[in-house]
Amino acid sequence: MLYSSMFLKKKTAEKQLAVLIDPDNTTEGYLGNIFNYVDQFANCIDYFFVGGSLIIENRLDEIILRINENCSIPVVLFPGSPYQISTLADGILLLSVISGRNPEMLIGSHVVAAPMLKKSNLEILSTGYILVNSGDRTSVEYMSNTIPIPADKPEIAVATAMAGEMLGLKLLYLDGGSGVNKPIGRKVIQQVSSNTNVPLIVGGGINTANKAKIAWESGADIVVVGNGLQNDNSLLEDIFYVKQKFNHAVSNNIESR
Repeated sequence: MLYSSMFLKKKTAEKQLAVLIDPDNTTEGYLGNIFNYVDQFANCIDYFFVGGSLIIENRLDEIILRINENCSIPVVLFPGSPYQISTLADGILLLSVISGRNPEMLIGSHVVAAPMLKKSNLEILSTGYILVNSGDRTSVEYMSNTIPIPADKPEIAVATAMAGEMLGLKLLYLDGGSGVNKPIGRKVIQQVSSNTNVPLIVGGGINTANKAKIAWESGADIVVVGNGLQNDNSLLEDIFYVKQKFNHAVSNNIESR
């Protein structure tokens, strides 16, 4: 079970890495490079998140099939709409944009998707999606018709995250938006992490190993990288070594007890 694994790793302070694949912006060569890293470095990736704000070409099944053919890493849908569903995946982040006030993004789209999801074999991961201002207008902001939380108002992000957890959401996802250069600040991640108990995903603007390190240090359980990898495939190796250092330290602490 995906959630059981995510939650257990959070409890043991084991850091996790997800690679976000946008079907519209993914080439065969790019996927091949990632698969090479997977072959070379065991456990470098914990999950593939597949989806995007707007999928123009119908390549969702194709991309997931390619992943499944080349590795055993779980595939989790990261849908921009209720129509981005594939039964070839292992699970789906059922995103509720709790940082906004658009009813379609809070519950409306979920009503449309529910009958299809009920018949599927997908593990449903109810996720409180919190969009934080990165300084740039993002695709997710435009498509969701919501206003992101100001980056200098961590108390709003904290209260929003707490409310999401109290409503029974299994995961929290802090996102600055795809392709941004400025990731979510340390203070926001720290305060959300310290005031909630469910696994915390952080993405958007993580295009260097040091930014991934800061996110994990601040309390992120799962760091998501996407656009940064397309610009520099070697980034995956650098981030993997950072993750490995965190998890070796955790393992040594457990063994010393």
